[in-house]
Amino acid sequence: EFLEPLIEDEFVRRADRLFARRLKQAGITTIKTLSDFDWTFNPKLPKATLVALASARFVQTHGGVLLLGPPGVGKSHVATALAIGAIRAGHRALIRSTFDLAADFAEADATGTRRAFVQQLTHVDLLVLEDFGMKKLGAAAAEDLLEVFVRRHETASTLITTNRPTQDWGVFLGDVPAATAILDRFLAHAEIVQMQGKSYRLRGRT
Repeated sequence: EFLEPLIEDEFVRRADRLFARRLKQAGITTIKTLSDFDWTFNPKLPKATLVALASARFVQTHGGVLLLGPPGVGKSHVATALAIGAIRAGHRALIRSTFDLAADFAEADATGTRRAFVQQLTHVDLLVLEDFGMKKLGAAAAEDLLEVFVRRHETASTLITTNRPTQDWGVFLGDVPAATAILDRFLAHAEIVQMQGKSYRLRGRT
């Protein structure tokens, strides 16, 4: 009886350290949850669908999520919240924006670590790609991303946020066949969530 609370306290401390470490590995610096999301600003957002996704069941089943909508409706907040939900469920996550991804590929090219970087993107439980389509990724990026999606297909989960319709992906990736193959694998097991509404960032402007 004396040792039981001490053991429980140690378990809690270890769980907290693991959670903090996995947040850092994921690239998450600010905790965002769906409970602190302002649902009243755009009341037509699919709250029930997003809350269900926060359970991380889609990660367990190696599904995908596409958050599609204009800037400012909360896609990044939701993506971070879903990644945190996955981490709490015991999974590893990694969040990269398109801008970070472009820099990552360039650095990997310069340092000869491109293969290792592709492997990192391949093996994480939940890969979150934010602002997909906001920046061109370079000549070889489409092929590298195709390899990532091929290797992750039915073995890991991917979440993408974008304001670009899927028919534009071939344009910003610069490779229509590769974009088609990526979409074929990603959308086969992905839930498409339309997030429409006003920009929360412009709420104070008249």
